Amino acid sequence: MNSRREAIFVLAQWLDTGDFPDRMIPAGDNHAFITDLVYTTIRRCRTLTWALEQFVAKMPKGETEAALLVGAAQILFMPSVVEYAAVNETVAAAKLTSRQTGGLVNAVLRNLIRKRDQLLELLAKQSLGTRLSHPDALVTRWLERFSEAEVTALCEWNNQPAETYLAWMPGAEEPFTRLPRGTRIETLPEYGEGRFIVQDPSTAAAISLMDIRPGLRVLDACAAPGGKAIQLAWRMDLQGAESKLVALDLYEDRLAVLRENLARTRQPNVTVAQGSLVDDTDALRAAHGLFDRILLDVPCSNTGVLRRRPDARWRWTTKRMKKLCEAQANILEAALALLAPNGRIVYSTCSLEPEENRKQITAFRKTHPEVICTGVEERIPTRSQTDGAFACALEREGNEVTIRD
Repeated sequence: MNSRREAIFVLAQWLDTGDFPDRMIPAGDNHAFITDLVYTTIRRCRTLTWALEQFVAKMPKGETEAALLVGAAQILFMPSVVEYAAVNETVAAAKLTSRQTGGLVNAVLRNLIRKRDQLLELLAKQSLGTRLSHPDALVTRWLERFSEAEVTALCEWNNQPAETYLAWMPGAEEPFTRLPRGTRIETLPEYGEGRFIVQDPSTAAAISLMDIRPGLRVLDACAAPGGKAIQLAWRMDLQGAESKLVALDLYEDRLAVLRENLARTRQPNVTVAQGSLVDDTDALRAAHGLFDRILLDVPCSNTGVLRRRPDARWRWTTKRMKKLCEAQANILEAALALLAPNGRIVYSTCSLEPEENRKQITAFRKTHPEVICTGVEERIPTRSQTDGAFACALEREGNEVTIRD
């Protein structure tokens, strides 16, 4: 497999369609390197485009644009790749598109190497969004809440490859451990035993607020790929007559991954259901009754996990976030209709935006003054050194709110 050719092909598709790049990267021995190439290029896309425009009068489109971006990403932001490989291998991959493409890529990349120092000096004088490859609208809204130093640190955090953490079954010496880069999890002896799942430590906030114990009826309403559902199952006695955990998701391809993860971690007693919490509320209630605990890991703008999902920054717009907020509000309403007396909803996002987090909860409580918060936890990556996350516990009866950063 020609790694750079595959990366160019994935990036050309992404530039054209905006589809999720992780679903386009092929499996195989070079998967890790291709992923690094693709993700680095997407993270740094704005900066790379600016840099290439210093050498190209008009940026080409299609695979030629993708090849230029891949080559520039290696030269400017992947120091582990030696220069001759970055140029020669990328040019060889570009020639598979056309000889003309190969010639253009060769000329531009060699010019970029020759003038790199001057280019970096000029880059340092550009706006924060250009320097650190983030949309101006997102940078502007963060500057309204955080200092410039923290926004800079947050953008730099987002531009680093994400660490891989394992979440272990209860009873392990450490609940979370970080894997060395390049480790293939399927080679670990505990993988086949189902003793861990891949999860960032930030997920502990929502799981802790769920206050899980045996004998509860629990719904994970947005369950795929299953990381939080498995953590819930570990804390429940699903062989007990009273305990029940329903893992719900809408799409069959996501449910397939959920089932695989449940099988590997030996959780046969989790009930997997396909459907929409909002559209199928009555059917869920008829099939499963009311729930003592409901986890709402709702769709969000992902601004707390931009290093893990680098393409999400380029999808972010105020308009899209407003649509997500409407969907989140509908999910909260539907969940309340399925909540048992004295039950608890935990609303969770991986967003940093107040509209999706605290403001969403405030609006919901204005509509439902009988609902109170019994706990709020928030993770800001620059402070927690984890993925960004927000979680809030809601009950019709409860204690005073507690807030921990």
